[in-house]
Amino acid sequence: MKKILLSLIAIACAVVSYAAEPLRYVDATTLTTLGKPLPTDKAYNRIDTNKYKVPDDCVAYSGYSTGLHIVFKTNSKTIAARWTTSDRVPGTNMTPNTQKGLDLYIMRDGRWVFAGVGAPKISGSRDKHESTIVTNMAEGEKLCLLYLPIFDSVEKLELGIEEGSNIAAAENPFRHKIIVHGSSITHGASSNRAGMTYPAIFSRQTGLYTCNLGYSGRSKLQPEFATFLAEIEDADAFVFDTFSNPSAEIIDENFDRFVDIIRAKHPTTPLIFTQTIRRDTRNFNLKTEDFEARKQAAAERVVRERMKRDKNIYFLDSKGWLKDDNLATADGIHPTDLGFMRMMEHMEPAIKKILKKYGIK
Repeated sequence: MKKILLSLIAIACAVVSYAAEPLRYVDATTLTTLGKPLPTDKAYNRIDTNKYKVPDDCVAYSGYSTGLHIVFKTNSKTIAARWTTSDRVPGTNMTPNTQKGLDLYIMRDGRWVFAGVGAPKISGSRDKHESTIVTNMAEGEKLCLLYLPIFDSVEKLELGIEEGSNIAAAENPFRHKIIVHGSSITHGASSNRAGMTYPAIFSRQTGLYTCNLGYSGRSKLQPEFATFLAEIEDADAFVFDTFSNPSAEIIDENFDRFVDIIRAKHPTTPLIFTQTIRRDTRNFNLKTEDFEARKQAAAERVVRERMKRDKNIYFLDSKGWLKDDNLATADGIHPTDLGFMRMMEHMEPAIKKILKKYGIK
């Protein structure tokens, strides 16, 4: 009996020792940060609002880490994270993992494979988080892709690896540079994880580099955004979801000026405008039905008129993208992961076909 007891104590001590094995934390700024259209003054902001003007109600959103991703190589069998966000309360149409969490993918057999989430703290103080993302992995070096929170700012990020293992910055694994600007649909409001926005899915599936400039509820063809976009000299193409937020009247008023500003510095760069998706909130609300129908009509009209004199502008009709079974949104407006995957079934081949004309593939 004594031998059995001693054996159990030894096993328990071994388990405690294993669980308590310390990790070495590395500042993520020493690794490769991707997803910024232009350099910023703060590590995890999308736009430097001290240098570039954005609409007043978009300043805070410019500080969100939406679409930013860290690429690195490590031979650690465990990857953990410590990070600091704001104390912002989670939105009603998103998960905590979407708003404040991390989303890790690892390259395996030539494709990005989901590895785990950095789950944020959601009770008490909601600004300091610590999570083991994945553990018990096989030996060997791994190429990793970590998406940052979609709807929050990140003040600090550290990645934890096993003592004695290595971690290093990796080169950008994606090609070219596609700027995606739009509404909460681009922003990724109701995706389940940070890596499930449609620009992120598009990048992983095609190998093309995207920068996400989604601004939930605030993308209305403003001249400030056009001016900023025009400054991105190395943009190979632009994809726009800019008809979801403005009214038909605002579309008519702002569209040509928006394009003119971009064309002044990008005279032949492909501009791909997508029609706003059909909202299920139109099903019974007659006022919403009228507003949305007029908005969609205005969007198609202004783009097709411009296409008559600009051969490098394109319009993608979104009819049928989400299907008509009412299963693809969180609230009748914002696509879930199912909705984004359905969108990609249509968007990806259409966008790839256009980009191929310009040698972007």
